[in-house]
Amino acid sequence: MPVLDGRYRLDQRIGAGGMSEVWHAHDEVLDRPVAVKLITLPYADPAAGRAIVDQARTEARSAARLAHPNIASVHDFGLAPLPDGRAAPYIVMELVEGETLAVHLRSGSLDWRIAVRVCAEAGAALAAAHLGGIVHRDVKPANIVLTPTGVKVLDFGIAALIGERDSVVGGEVVGTPAFVAPERLSGVGASPATDVYAVGVVLYLSLVGRLPWPVRTEQDRPLSHVYRPADPLPPVAGLPADVAELCLRCLSVDPADRPTSVAMALLLAEAVEAQVYVPVGVLPSPSRPPAPASRQPVTANDPALDEVTQAGAAEPFSPPTYNGRRGPAGDAPDPGWPVPAPARSGSQAVRPGRHRA
Repeated sequence: MPVLDGRYRLDQRIGAGGMSEVWHAHDEVLDRPVAVKLITLPYADPAAGRAIVDQARTEARSAARLAHPNIASVHDFGLAPLPDGRAAPYIVMELVEGETLAVHLRSGSLDWRIAVRVCAEAGAALAAAHLGGIVHRDVKPANIVLTPTGVKVLDFGIAALIGERDSVVGGEVVGTPAFVAPERLSGVGASPATDVYAVGVVLYLSLVGRLPWPVRTEQDRPLSHVYRPADPLPPVAGLPADVAELCLRCLSVDPADRPTSVAMALLLAEAVEAQVYVPVGVLPSPSRPPAPASRQPVTANDPALDEVTQAGAAEPFSPPTYNGRRGPAGDAPDPGWPVPAPARSGSQAVRPGRHRA
């Protein structure tokens, strides 16, 4: 088996997508299992390769700054020598045992208690990132893992600092189309509200088994959710009304109308009597981005949803193609994942009381 830097033995590839692949590996120095993310460099463009190395280093540093039980830890960053003399970046991460939310959603919607708990813990993780000045920018089911001890949010690979301008080159935005907040297409600065929007999409999808709007399949069509509001949430037996209201508020076109990640996490946790770790501090208020130059009505077909159930790195899109398969709606709770969450000790553990977003 290949060994990186004389330390990380690559045992089995466990995922691939975009320009990266993830390996189940073993740290031979500390004698522990880890996950190693290898990033591929383009051979024909050295300048692009240097940019990728810088981006990978930024990703590792951003994630390493975050200490939270619902965020997968980053242990190390390095450069592996290639046969042509260049060095390809790799990131060593906590090996997270479990299945992604994307895998669970292949069978359709979840029991509402599980869906709400997943989003509560993901929201708590994002609140910690936001307080640290970091926006994830690629929250989606493939980056949320359900483990025996709770949720882990993965892959801060396209994370940005709050206020950093979203790069829109040639009409392209980096991210996963169905979960990208409308204002990101206007090139405004990165905002915690964009992650809140993505959690709203994840919650809707987990509760209903489909996205909150019909989506086009044609490559030459813009994103449907930029031009139309989310569909009303269908009735979900037992779902508290304030959770349904919160879900639609997270999907507001205007980021100023969305709740903060802290408020979102607390209300969702309260609904399932769970405990979440929330940061102490004040998050920036959502900002109002400039409106797109024009908005035209879009009529759309009901889509298939491959991007919801596929893992892998986010890539630029302009606009996206929706060419997958929509999973059936209906109750499909995972009996192996307990609800409510077990109590956690520690000064940051918060059992929310009545809290309105």
